[in-house]
Amino acid sequence: MTTVRAAAVQLRPVLYSREETVAAVTAKIDELATHGVQFATFPETVIPYYPYARQDRKDRPRVPISAKLVADLLETSGASRVLSLDLHAPQIQGYFNLPVDHLYAAPVLVEYFKGKKLGPITVVSPDAGGVERARLFAKRIDAPLAIVDKRRIDVNVSEVMHLIGDVSGRTAIVIDDIIDTAGTLVKTAEALLKNGASKVYAAATHAVLSGPAVQRITESAIEEVVVTDSVPLNDSAQKLSKLKTLSVAPLLARGIQSIHEETSISELFI
Repeated sequence: MTTVRAAAVQLRPVLYSREETVAAVTAKIDELATHGVQFATFPETVIPYYPYARQDRKDRPRVPISAKLVADLLETSGASRVLSLDLHAPQIQGYFNLPVDHLYAAPVLVEYFKGKKLGPITVVSPDAGGVERARLFAKRIDAPLAIVDKRRIDVNVSEVMHLIGDVSGRTAIVIDDIIDTAGTLVKTAEALLKNGASKVYAAATHAVLSGPAVQRITESAIEEVVVTDSVPLNDSAQKLSKLKTLSVAPLLARGIQSIHEETSISELFI
């Protein structure tokens, strides 16, 4: 048994499923709070990949807003500050009645792509909801922006409609926050190549890679998929040769240090 007496505790989930992550983190927070750990002093619960982040609103009748439930569970268990990475919707911060530090993995991804010397680049948002994320990425690498107009026809199933912007003769980098089944990503890549893109790369913060994702990426024309280690990769994903994983540990460490030292964390928000 380990005795915890420090005033500051960081909890980072290392389990794969959302259910296990929520249960493990809330149980550990409650355990520590019950035994007198002073969360009120330096109280960050570090959750790089926020569970159920895409269930942030009622887009159909009789569906739960599970992202709000996760926030309620964290607060009820005793958390009093949360540090997370690339929330699917920044508005999730409003579900909490406590401080939320929302960091972005863009600096890590931008640094990687700047070193690849890919020639003329167009940054692509795979849907309208990711335009702001892609625009910030494009600004950092001084590249134009394109948008794929997508219509979702079922849960986890989407159909690419048409492209807004120019990718002809250019390397396209598709920017997203989550790659789940990779259906959107692969169809976006196909649309970009049909519109004249010379090569297609992809970048995302959270590599969930569920269901047929690995097979779809393997069989696609995508050159490389760049992700972070915010989510532990499953066995098949670890063997995927097209997958490049970057560490966000230094980024999270800087955030934790700023919170502990009570210095500005705002420079890490963009």
